[in-house]
Amino acid sequence: MKLNDYTKSREAFARAKRVIPSGIYGHQGPAEGCFIPTDAFPYFSLRAQGSYFWDADGNRFIDYMCAYGPNILGYNDPDVDEAARKQRELGDCITAPSERMIEFAELLVDTVASADWAFFAKNGNDATTGAILCARAYTHRKKIVFFRGYYHGVSPWTQKVDYPGIIEEDVCNNICIPWNDVNALHTVFEENKGQIAAIIGQPYLHGNFADNELPAPGFWQEVRRLCTENDTVLIVDDVRAGFRLDLAGSDHYFGFEADLICFCKALANGYNVSALCGKEFLKNTMSSLSYTGSYWLSAVPFAAGIACIEKMKRLDLACVLQEKGQRLCDGLVFAAGKYGFDLRVSGIPSLFYLRRADDPTLMLHQEWISECVRRGVYFTNHHNHFINAALSDEDIRETIEVAEEAFRVVRERHS
Repeated sequence: MKLNDYTKSREAFARAKRVIPSGIYGHQGPAEGCFIPTDAFPYFSLRAQGSYFWDADGNRFIDYMCAYGPNILGYNDPDVDEAARKQRELGDCITAPSERMIEFAELLVDTVASADWAFFAKNGNDATTGAILCARAYTHRKKIVFFRGYYHGVSPWTQKVDYPGIIEEDVCNNICIPWNDVNALHTVFEENKGQIAAIIGQPYLHGNFADNELPAPGFWQEVRRLCTENDTVLIVDDVRAGFRLDLAGSDHYFGFEADLICFCKALANGYNVSALCGKEFLKNTMSSLSYTGSYWLSAVPFAAGIACIEKMKRLDLACVLQEKGQRLCDGLVFAAGKYGFDLRVSGIPSLFYLRRADDPTLMLHQEWISECVRRGVYFTNHHNHFINAALSDEDIRETIEVAEEAFRVVRERHS
């Protein structure tokens, strides 16, 4: 197979570094740690369609990052784009909001099992921060419980005290406990009676650089019981997993109800909108917050979100993505086994994580990933991956073929 050349990407990155901090900042930049070796990865894209994107050099990739989640139906989905186009002709960011906002909220309340209302913003971080503000305002408490390995955004309250720019006061009310540890949960409530405003957690543990972990049987039900018993708000961060497990919300998938649930990523197939949904008893508190943004009421993303959710319902999309993901993951594990490698897949098939269990250094895993990327299959090293509806049977077959060749190359180098 022909290996990709990234000459134009590297030229663009050299330009970017002169005028942009890090060249590409944040988790999509080459300094983040999910792009090792860096010479295997493209840095800039030219266009995208369906399950593919093309980089600045014209190389085509089957994309298993899906723009880090927003692409759930396929790039440039015609139904979503048409709804956005029609609304753009009428107006987007206007002094008074469009009624599309009402329709979008009504659709979310009808779709998400735990939702009695919806509040819109732009980023996942907006939704999680709004949830924390709401919980603290409702309970008049300070402390927040997290599960170790969490990621809930980039606001100071989500970070660690040794991170640049973060001061102790930003995180002094954060309590972090192990995932799936009911005993630790009971201890936290005992030691902080009447002080815990909220527990915030992803529906299952899907952090970076570690296997994803599903909730143990009964874990979420016990979390729910303790929150109710202690007047603590239960927040589910469904920004990454939302609609890929269950269109009614990932809390519904695991058999419990959140008080607040945060969505972004797949909400509008790439149009810029996020949502915080909640229970009726928190509605007045949410309305009391001083919390808004310049573009939070723009109408085009609302129209796109309506079209996206309606199409996901028609397709029974969560089931479709699970099936596609399972076939892909089974094929990858089989390809690894042919060359004596132990590839572990964790998480949910529509949002899966890959790890070479026979490589504690991570370096051979990175080498295998890099050989896939050089051949046109876009994985990253230490992040979970995404499935979209446009992924075809041929795409899955090609991916497994590329993965198998990459395993062969790595085995020949390390016989």
